[in-house]
Amino acid sequence: MKDLESLSASEAAKALAKREIKATDLLLACLDRIGQRESTIRAWASLGKENALTRARELDKGAIKGLLHGLPIGVKDLFDTFDLPTSCGSPIYSDYHPATDAVSVTLMRQAGGIILGKTVTTEFASFKSSVTSNPHNPKHTPGGSSSGSAAAVADFMVPLATGSQTAGSIIRPASFCGVVGYKPSFGKISVAGVKSFSPIQDTMGCFGRTIGDVALCVAAMSTDHALAKIEDLHNKPRIAICKTPEWSLVQQETISALALARFAAEVIAKGVVSDLKLPAVFDHFSETQSRIMSVEMSRSLLFERIHFPKRLSAQLTKQLTDGAAISYEQYTKDLLHTQEAHAAISLIFRNDLDLIIAPSAVGEAPNSKETTGNPIFCRSWNLLGLPCINLNITSGPHGLPVGVQLIAGPGKDHFLMSAARAFARSLSDPVTRDQA
Repeated sequence: MKDLESLSASEAAKALAKREIKATDLLLACLDRIGQRESTIRAWASLGKENALTRARELDKGAIKGLLHGLPIGVKDLFDTFDLPTSCGSPIYSDYHPATDAVSVTLMRQAGGIILGKTVTTEFASFKSSVTSNPHNPKHTPGGSSSGSAAAVADFMVPLATGSQTAGSIIRPASFCGVVGYKPSFGKISVAGVKSFSPIQDTMGCFGRTIGDVALCVAAMSTDHALAKIEDLHNKPRIAICKTPEWSLVQQETISALALARFAAEVIAKGVVSDLKLPAVFDHFSETQSRIMSVEMSRSLLFERIHFPKRLSAQLTKQLTDGAAISYEQYTKDLLHTQEAHAAISLIFRNDLDLIIAPSAVGEAPNSKETTGNPIFCRSWNLLGLPCINLNITSGPHGLPVGVQLIAGPGKDHFLMSAARAFARSLSDPVTRDQA
């Protein structure tokens, strides 16, 4: 068997269920890895070692609890946890200890998960970079805002970690760190107990090393337990590559990733993969997403802006000021635009397509710790509330991972898991095939 910390969540869950390994031993292996690497990666905002060890010992003695029995999990420091502080990446909440868990955290505990600690988030999940480094090269960003979660999974510190996405905060760091990132359909996982950013867009999800891993985690977080049993893909899906209206920003490594993705897609489609040109309603849709997010962010963080203005970064303060300056009339127009785009994409999925493949990011992770990268290729899909999954496809000029995202129709999470597994199995590189 592999070193315990390098087991995928799916592999570890099966071994734990059969009592082939102990939850305590798996946890200690993860803690040892954190001890070796945390000074470089800085993925953790806080660790609850003693509580986690106590929980692991209890699980080793008792019955199998559920889908996540004995799995150590990192929780993005935006989700409330009753036994660990929730700082939201801000000094304002550095000593904040919630009285309860977020709903999703309670469900993970109920399913047997071990909450090992809180992973670093950018300031209130905004664009200001965090202290976390990319595990593949510490000079590069891991992405944001779920920076600590993506890095911790990529660096074998934990098999699973939670994330949240309002623009590109799951898919982009998953691509930059070379892990599987799954943003489910909007509303699939409860947002209760998670600090709000943009209520009509905030979507909870997770990171793992395989498609089965993230399906397992979201199944527990959502109570859609059938999601954990990924069905084989029996029919030929209708697939298209979508370059999106922002294609001019793309770098060569992402162009190469999409070319490789087309080959794998042709295998599972058993034929031609088309190119999707989105209708005119999407021409400035990423700008619509950005404005809606800015307006709602300025409201969600209004209390902090009024009472703790000096404890907010200059970058976030500007974002909040800019968002507050957008008129309610413009906000209403943007909401109507969103409804029109929803209707258009639903029609495309109903009549023409089953799966879209699009860039996850502009390119590989930028060679800078002062940015989290551009979320431009995630904005529209997130505002549409569609289920998306990042899969690692190739590498960029600095040897860092480059992914693509697979996008399914509204509410088609089960199909997305099946298609993603079939797609990964069709990839030419055996390393990338391991994501299946």
